[in-house]
Amino acid sequence: MEVGIAFDLKSDFSAHPDGPEDRFEEYDSEGTVGAIFHALESNGYRARRLGGGRRFVEEALRKPPDLVFNIAEGFGTRSREAHVPSVCEMLRIPYTHSDPLTCAVTLEKAEAKRVVASHGIPTPRFAVVERPEQAEDLPLSFPVISKPLWEGSSMGIRRTSRATDPASLAETVGRLVGDYGQPVLVEEFCSGPEFTVGILGDGRPEAIAVMEIVPRVDRPEEFVYSLEVKRNYKVEVEYRVPPGRPRELLRAVEDVALGAYRALGCRDVGRVDIRVGADGEPKFLEVNPLPGLNPVTSDIVILAGKAGMPYNDLIGKIVENARRRLSI
Repeated sequence: MEVGIAFDLKSDFSAHPDGPEDRFEEYDSEGTVGAIFHALESNGYRARRLGGGRRFVEEALRKPPDLVFNIAEGFGTRSREAHVPSVCEMLRIPYTHSDPLTCAVTLEKAEAKRVVASHGIPTPRFAVVERPEQAEDLPLSFPVISKPLWEGSSMGIRRTSRATDPASLAETVGRLVGDYGQPVLVEEFCSGPEFTVGILGDGRPEAIAVMEIVPRVDRPEEFVYSLEVKRNYKVEVEYRVPPGRPRELLRAVEDVALGAYRALGCRDVGRVDIRVGADGEPKFLEVNPLPGLNPVTSDIVILAGKAGMPYNDLIGKIVENARRRLSI
């Protein structure tokens, strides 16, 4: 079976120099694509690089693979993560990971939270704002945290994204709107421990592991898993699998993660971020249906490795899940 890899590299977008310094944070490196290529071959598949955007469409039309392994983030719109799966469905090419609807909804953080909340899954109260002056009159309790409405990989999230008063919130909103040209999600800040959960499967998904992200530098109750932290993770945080927390709490974290994964229609693989609120209950923050697969630095790879699942096995299981779902 030939498996084609759909991907977008940071270097593909060098013609778009304007914007914040993290504007290409979601895109992959050649090292990540190479690691996936070798992992696929180690699992007995013939791997092929397809690329993303127009190149992906041209390659898919020229010689469709038996299966597309999709890690392409797309470019330019809030529906960008739906581009490759939409093309695959139009051309009737089987593919891994979630479908266009899930990819679009999960990237738009407020829509994802609305869907999850409609299923009875707890998530922090939030508001969507488009102007700094809206920070003066929000029905939320401080502290709050602000994020671009449809970005991933902690884009726009800094230590200063946690605001304790309307003035600092207005400053953050102004920065985000100016840098990213989109609305801002403002949500009540959860001061408890932070977790991320790796998940495999679709109809009956299973958690790979629960990983706690423990700050080494910042005060736990003020900790923001920001871009600065992720880029300096060896110094800034400790990753604990399993976390040294009560079994009941970890079971609740896993239940929230699996519930959100199912509610949003994720499939094959995903990673769900959870944080405990002031009431002691875990809350859904967001889900990534296209989690990063860098063999060294990506959270789902780290937690899988700590849980005893080597990188090549993780990639193999993603493909196995897709093949079982597609009956191929």
